[in-house]
Amino acid sequence: MTDLIRSLLDDLTSVDAASADAVRERASQTLRPAGALRRLDDVAVHNAGWKATTTPSIDHPAVVVFAGDHGVAAAGVSNYPSDVTAAMLAAVRAGKATINAFARSAGATLDVHDVGVGEPTGDIRTEAALTPERLDGIAQVAVDAVDSTVDAGADLLVLGELGIGNTTISAALCAALIGGDADRWVGRGTGVDDDGLGRKCDAVAQAVARVAAVSDPIEVMREIGGAEHAAMAVACMRARQRRVPVVLDGYVATSAVLPMHAAAPGALDHCIVGHVSAEPGHRLLIEHLGMRPLLDLDLRLGEGTGAMAAVPVIRMACAGVVEVPTFAEWFGE
Repeated sequence: MTDLIRSLLDDLTSVDAASADAVRERASQTLRPAGALRRLDDVAVHNAGWKATTTPSIDHPAVVVFAGDHGVAAAGVSNYPSDVTAAMLAAVRAGKATINAFARSAGATLDVHDVGVGEPTGDIRTEAALTPERLDGIAQVAVDAVDSTVDAGADLLVLGELGIGNTTISAALCAALIGGDADRWVGRGTGVDDDGLGRKCDAVAQAVARVAAVSDPIEVMREIGGAEHAAMAVACMRARQRRVPVVLDGYVATSAVLPMHAAAPGALDHCIVGHVSAEPGHRLLIEHLGMRPLLDLDLRLGEGTGAMAAVPVIRMACAGVVEVPTFAEWFGE
């Protein structure tokens, strides 16, 4: 485990219980039937506690996207060649990808970081995905990305990714860290046929067998994770240190932070799952984490799009508590 990742996990901020309790109490007295918006009220309470404020709001949401290629793509686990990652990265940088449109619609800023496009990780079937040195470099990029975004005013962070083959990586992380056969965690990703699905299952099974004796979750991440997975994991922990709530996207983003949860239970308490994707493993993973998605729309794009779609819901949840009077305020009691 790198010293930087260890330091993040050893210095996790705690929720401000006083702020959370105050917003929960206000929500219970707001001018509407008790419990009418309970799930949304819980979102507002979550935001209040992690931002240490009794007036939670979403004024400056941001999405940070990490992109990388994967050696396991050589196993034929995707319908698309690896050079599509570079094409999608170019589209995001040009402001033309779906996540750009979603971010503009939600009033969010967007930054994208290349952590390995054209420099694929090792083929997880036979070798470590990342060297310790490369993992260190990715971790620093992720920390700097979060710091830059938060210093610019971000008060809610969406994590997104680009990387052909990355649902295979996600399935491997889940199988290795949670358990179960590969076919429990492998889905069709970009829409592979039955033969492609079989190749994905075989690749995951080989990778998991190779690291069967590895007990450190961060070392598992280095061995079978992706560059963008590692970047999102570190970014999530840095956001925790900076007291910025995180909205997780689909299977790839949620699996990326699984090693942090495995290494330090409670490390994801500042996170909300924005949506549950069409990948069957994502629903199983969310259940394992004890979390509930805000949206269920059968999405499977990635890029942070599903999480960004949840941002207006989170903004409305906060407004519904802060901007609506209590019965006492309205009736002058």
